[in-house]
Amino acid sequence: MTHSPVTEPFSVRLEVRIYEIDPQLHLNGGFYIQYADHARFACVRAAGVSVEELLDSGLGPVNLETVIKYHRELRGGDEVDVTCDWEWSGGKTYRVHHLLRRADGTVAAEVSHVSGLLDLKTRRLVPDPDREWHTRAAKPELLGLTRRFGP
Repeated sequence: MTHSPVTEPFSVRLEVRIYEIDPQLHLNGGFYIQYADHARFACVRAAGVSVEELLDSGLGPVNLETVIKYHRELRGGDEVDVTCDWEWSGGKTYRVHHLLRRADGTVAAEVSHVSGLLDLKTRRLVPDPDREWHTRAAKPELLGLTRRFGP
């Protein structure tokens, strides 16, 4: 397994909005996943991949497993940096890891996904998602891809 060669993983900063908090006055659990999804989509776009073109070609990204580890609470108004770090195994699936850090650097949570690319016609995972992502990315290093693929 290889991790992204990028020194610092891709990151976006978000602010916890008041309507995202629960009765205990901290971020509702479902929003941790939404923050991770937002960071992953922003990373894909920054890498130069058009999700619309990916879908038009008959492929769609899917999450097969999501794990959240909570460390410290996030509250309304907190700013949080959400990283996106990709791990490729060479099989049909890959992992995407997210750290959610408060602006002061404190880790609030970790979100990890096991993902794949679904062939939308056959409804099966493609055998080489790393190749599919790599061929579409202008900056594959943002997706943790350094391996070169032939034509």
